[in-house]
Amino acid sequence: MSKKPIIVFEGIEGSGKSHHISNVSKHLKKKGIKYIKIREPGGNLNSEKIRRLILNNKSDFNKNTDLLLYLAARSENINIINNSYKKMVILIDRFTDSTIAYQHFGMGVDINIIKIINKFLLKKIKVDFTFLNLVNKKNLYSRLKKRKSLNRYDKFDMSFYNKVQKGFIELSNVNKKTYQLVDSNLDIKKNEQLVLSTIDRLVK
Repeated sequence: MSKKPIIVFEGIEGSGKSHHISNVSKHLKKKGIKYIKIREPGGNLNSEKIRRLILNNKSDFNKNTDLLLYLAARSENINIINNSYKKMVILIDRFTDSTIAYQHFGMGVDINIIKIINKFLLKKIKVDFTFLNLVNKKNLYSRLKKRKSLNRYDKFDMSFYNKVQKGFIELSNVNKKTYQLVDSNLDIKKNEQLVLSTIDRLVK
């Protein structure tokens, strides 16, 4: 594995992935390790425009439009990733597994379509390691209640989130060596230690 890996943080809403990627960013900065951090959807000016469109509470796209918008946002990020690939650590808040978990397992879009477009977009780009953050129903809803505002993807019912999380777990089971499961229902400090110790192993 490259010592300048692509590290992705995955998980459903309220799972703590954004907290951990932020914490890892501070950790790398403190250690003087060069990195970039992007999120999906989002990451650059055009991707952020698409993000606002996707997550807007007034949007009502069908599942295929949703997929294509997410992939369009990813397309806008490819140059950013390519420019830093193997040159510095790349941290991504959601990436290809999210598309499969949400759009295939959650919404029922044909997985082959997703894989074909991802392969077309990514070409040589390969994720090196993934942190999969898991959360139970109680903590998911209690954390969503604390948010100042909720977007469209924060308002699905639990059956949808269950399908998505099970999809994530299925993906992790295929590639166990490059996944670290993080049970966000446990003490956050212990999870921070787990994540940072794994990061140190990946980038040392």
